[in-house]
Amino acid sequence: MKERAERQTGSLTVGIVGLGLIGGSMARAYRAADHRVLATDLNTRAIASACDEGVINGILDRTTLPECDLLLLAVYPAAATACLSDWADAIKKSTVVLDLCGTKRRVCDTCFAIAQEHGFDFVGGHPMAGTQFSGFESSRADLFKGAPMVLVMPPEARSDLKERVITLLSPIGFGSFSDTTAAAHDRVIAFTSQLAHVVSNAYVKSPQAQIHHGFSAGSYRDLTRVAWLNEAMWCELFLENRDYLSDEIDGIIRALTEYKEALDSEDAARLKALLREGRIAKENADKGDPS
Repeated sequence: MKERAERQTGSLTVGIVGLGLIGGSMARAYRAADHRVLATDLNTRAIASACDEGVINGILDRTTLPECDLLLLAVYPAAATACLSDWADAIKKSTVVLDLCGTKRRVCDTCFAIAQEHGFDFVGGHPMAGTQFSGFESSRADLFKGAPMVLVMPPEARSDLKERVITLLSPIGFGSFSDTTAAAHDRVIAFTSQLAHVVSNAYVKSPQAQIHHGFSAGSYRDLTRVAWLNEAMWCELFLENRDYLSDEIDGIIRALTEYKEALDSEDAARLKALLREGRIAKENADKGDPS
């Protein structure tokens, strides 16, 4: 179910845990829309930069937490669940909490239970935008403009909760919203994002990568862009989603083996058929894609 992000909201106080690329971009977008932003990060340089640039209005802690209308957990999955567990008793019941993690099953299972126990609303979220760069210095206010936002609603959610979340997120400028289950999200994201990072990271390990200059163009750039990654974050995400990601790796190994066997046996007919299958699969996958 998809909805366009065209909502208006009054002045908000937004709390953000984590001022990396995602959290920093969220902070910039809310401040650009004249909302009040409170934030915390273990990286004191990120906090100092955000204060100096006027991206945040103050520090998020247990004393300022009750002032938040919206709390965004823009950190790794384990840190997100630990933070919510530690701060749950200080969150007011009218606050909506969203995580912005790249996997959803463990985060949502844990955080739905915490929210239910303490009487506030938690919704899983995954903004479908980013870059190969990380850190507050790479953040920008328009990172999510026009991008899709995936939501995982809690079991037996109130009928108005999704509408409220869309309203709270309206200053970010998302192009659409869709809702799904945590398991369905993780199954698809293993292919659309995680496998792409694994393949890119493995591909660039060829010795030819070190001597490619003058011999490469768009194909090389496209395939290697996400090899430049934050290994700490992606390691945690991969392990969180290891069952689905392992299945996808098995699938691409099987497919690559077919190409290798056709090459090794000089089977032109088989190789041409494999290439045709891939072209048709791409055409079919792109049908109806708004991008």
